[in-house]
Amino acid sequence: MSADPKKFYLTTPIYYVNARPHIGHAYTTIVADVLARRHRLLGDETFFLTGTDEHGQKIERSAAAAGVPPQQFTDQVAAEFKTLWDRMGITYDKFIRTTDPAHKLGVQQLWRALESRRFIYLDTYTGSYCVSDEAFVDAPAGTPCPDCGRLLETVTEENYFFELSKFQLPLLNLIESGKLNIENEARRNEVLSFLRGPLSVLDRDGSVTVQRRIPKSGSSKNLSEALDKVELLTFTETSKTEAGTDYIPFALNDLSISRSSFKWGIPVPGNENHVVYVWLDALINYITALGYGSDDTANFEKFWPADLQLVGKEIIRFHCVYWPAFLLAAGLPIPKAITAHGWLLFDNSKMSKSKGNIVRTETILDALGTLCPPAPLAPAPEAVILSEAKDLLSSDAPQEPTKSDRDLFASDILRYFLLREIPFGQDGSFSFDALLTRYNADLANGYGNLVSRTLSMIAKYNNSEILSEDRSKWTEKDWVDHAFGKSPGVTAWSLPDQPFDPGTLRQNTMYHAIHHSLRTRDLLDNKYGDIGFQARLAEISLTISVVDGFLSGEAPWKLAKLPESKEWLQEVLYTSVESIRMITVFLYPFLPYATSRVWAQLGLGDIELAAKNGELKNLQWGGLAPGTKLGPLSPIFPRADKSLIETMINMEEQNARPETPLKSATTPTHAAAEPTDSTHPAAGPRPIHEPSDILPVGGSTALTTGPDPVPPPAPLTPNTQDLTPASISIDDFAKIELRVAQIVVAERIPKADKLLRLEVDLGPDFPKRQILSGIAEHYTPEELIGRRIVVITNLAPRKMRGLESHGMLLAASDGENGKPILATFAEDIALGSRLK
Repeated sequence: MSADPKKFYLTTPIYYVNARPHIGHAYTTIVADVLARRHRLLGDETFFLTGTDEHGQKIERSAAAAGVPPQQFTDQVAAEFKTLWDRMGITYDKFIRTTDPAHKLGVQQLWRALESRRFIYLDTYTGSYCVSDEAFVDAPAGTPCPDCGRLLETVTEENYFFELSKFQLPLLNLIESGKLNIENEARRNEVLSFLRGPLSVLDRDGSVTVQRRIPKSGSSKNLSEALDKVELLTFTETSKTEAGTDYIPFALNDLSISRSSFKWGIPVPGNENHVVYVWLDALINYITALGYGSDDTANFEKFWPADLQLVGKEIIRFHCVYWPAFLLAAGLPIPKAITAHGWLLFDNSKMSKSKGNIVRTETILDALGTLCPPAPLAPAPEAVILSEAKDLLSSDAPQEPTKSDRDLFASDILRYFLLREIPFGQDGSFSFDALLTRYNADLANGYGNLVSRTLSMIAKYNNSEILSEDRSKWTEKDWVDHAFGKSPGVTAWSLPDQPFDPGTLRQNTMYHAIHHSLRTRDLLDNKYGDIGFQARLAEISLTISVVDGFLSGEAPWKLAKLPESKEWLQEVLYTSVESIRMITVFLYPFLPYATSRVWAQLGLGDIELAAKNGELKNLQWGGLAPGTKLGPLSPIFPRADKSLIETMINMEEQNARPETPLKSATTPTHAAAEPTDSTHPAAGPRPIHEPSDILPVGGSTALTTGPDPVPPPAPLTPNTQDLTPASISIDDFAKIELRVAQIVVAERIPKADKLLRLEVDLGPDFPKRQILSGIAEHYTPEELIGRRIVVITNLAPRKMRGLESHGMLLAASDGENGKPILATFAEDIALGSRLK
C-alpha cells in the first residue's frame, strides 16, 4: 500500500450500539491503533477515526424493550465503547457518534448532493427485511436471514432509491485497475463476483434474466410522480470491462436508501416522513468526522480521501460497493485502500451476542492487569538476574501500579496476542489458554526476560553505565567492521562487507546478533507492508531469541570473573542492550506501555516524546550513546500462572447471566418521593439489560492453538520370554520425521525437578515449537542454548504440567539409569534438514 508521506487518514468501522463491545471490536481498534502509532513515528501527520453507529430500527426496538428513549440507550452503550478505548490507551484523534449534530448536517448535505445530481428517486418496495442487519434480503419472509439467522419480516414501504445500477461498470473498472484498492485478495474477488453478476447461471443455462427498476426521472419527491415499473432483461452473452473481463449488465440493483416505517434516524431533507437508511447514514461518518457539511472543512480538504479503511469481512460489500458509489455520485474522491480482517472465533463460531459466545475485553483487562509489575525502583547494587526479573526490586515496599497502569499493561498483552496469533485477513481462534501460553512464551520468557537479565548485569558489572568507551563518532559500518575484527578469540572474516552466512554464525556470535537486528530493521521497513502484523512480530521474536542466545552463549556472569575478559564483557553487554533498544522500537506500536517502561529503564526518557520527535525512525546501530546511565529497573512481564484462565472463565460466566444490568453512563437519580413502580408515568427509566438468550461462556469449549491432550499410553506387560525388540519395516521407519533443530530457549518448569521447557528453531520453513524434556537433572538451561539437536517432529502433541509439548529430542544413555547424551552434530548443518 502506498500512502502520502505527509498525511495518513485511517478509519475503523463505527460500531453498532445494540450491544456492549467485545474483543472482536477491540481487535479492529487495536489494528488501527498499531497503524496510527507506526505512521506517527514515521513522521506522517496522522488522523485516526473511530466511533459508534447509533441509528436504525434495531436500536429503536432495543430501546423500547429496555424502557428508555433511543438517545439514552445510545448514550449508555456509546459511553461503554469510548471508556473501553480510553482504558486501553487507544490513540484515536476523533470518536464520532452518528447522533452528533454535525454528523446529521453532513449526511443531509450529501443527500442533497445526490439528489441534485439526479441519482435519487422515490418508489415503493415490498420485500423480506432483516431487522438485525437493517437490510432487505432476497429470501422468503419467515425464513432465516442467510447472514445472521434471524427470521425475515415482510416490509412494504415508500422508499427513496439510489441508482446504484449506474455504477456497476465504473466500480468494476476502478477495482480491476487498482484505483479502488481492496487489499485482501479473497475480499477483492468476493466484491468483483458480486459486481459481475450471475455468470455461472449464464454459463450453465446459456442465458440469464435480471430485473431492472426504471424510475420516471432522476429525482422525485412525490410518490405519484414515480413510475413503479420493473423491466426484465435477458442476456445470452456478457459485456466486457476495460480489463476485458466478463460481466452481466444491470446485475447490480438500485438500493433503497430511506425508511418510513420507523423514526429513529436522520430525517431526509425536504421529507421528514422518511429517515436516511442506516448504512448510508453510517458510511458518511468517514467524511463528516473531517468537517464535511460544516463551516470548517480544513481537515476534509487535508485528509480525504482516506489512506486506509479497516472493516470486518461481513461488511465488505457496504464499503466496497455502496460507499464508493455514493462518493462517485456526489463527485467526491473514493478511498485509496480498503482492507478487511476476519472473525475472531470462540467455540468454533464468530463471537455474537445472540450465540452467547462473547468475550469482553474488560475481563482480560481486569484479570491480566493483576500481573502488572510495580513502578520502577533503583536496584540493589548486588542485584543480578539471569532468568527472571523479580530479584531486581529493592527490599523497600514498591509503589503499587495504578488502575491505568494495570489496564495498559493488560492491553499490551491482548494487542500482542491478537496480532501475533492471527494472520490479518483470516479468521482466528481465541481462547484464554492460548492467550496465557503466548504471553508466557513470547513476552515473559522472551522480551521481558531478555531486558531484565541484560539491564541487571549492566547494573551489576558496569555500575549501570552503558559501555564507558567513547564511540560517539562511529558509523554503523564502523560497528559492523568492529564486530568482524575485534572479537577476542574469533578469526575475522576475510571481507568486512561479506554478507551474513547462517552456516558460519559460530565464527562470530557478536556479528550474528548485530546482523539480525539490522536485518529485522530492514525487513520491517521494506517487506511486510502496513498489515503484515504476524510476520513482523514473528521476525521480532526471532531476533529476541538470537540476542538471548548470544547473551547465554557468551555468559557475562562468567566473563565478569576473568580480568582478561573485561573488554569482551563490555562488548557483549553493549551488543545486547543496543539490540534491545532496536527491538523496543520495533515493538513500540504493538506494546506501547511495556516499551515505554523499557525505554525509561534504558535511560532514554519518554518513548512517546521520542516517537513524536522522530527519534524512532531511521534507526542506526550505535544509537545508544556510550556513557548513558540506566534508569531505575523493574520487571517488565512477570510470568502468568495458569490459574488466571479459570479466573477469566468465571468472570465471563458471571457476566453472561441475564440479570446483570448494563451500567448507565447517564442514568438520572430520583428523589425518594418519586414513584418506584417502573410502570408509573412519572417513574424513571429502567436500566438496560442484556437479552436473556445469552448463554454462559465456557472456557473449556474455547478453541486453543494446540490439540487436546494425548492420553498416556497403557502400561506395558513385560514379556519375560522374549526381550528382543520387535522388528519394523523400512516403511514404518520412514514415517518418523527426524529434523535438525537449534535450542533457542531453555528454562526450568516450576515444581518439576526433571522437566525443562525448550523452544527449538527448525529453520525458516517451520515455525518454532515448544518441547518439554526430562533432562533437567543432567543439563542446565544455560548449557543447552545454541545446541543443534535431532528432534522427532511428527510426534503427536501432548500436555504435561499444563504445557503443550510438540516433539521429542533424541538422546542416548549408557545403561538404564545413565545420563542422557543428546544426539548432536560435529559439522554445521542447516536447520530443518531431515535425517534419512
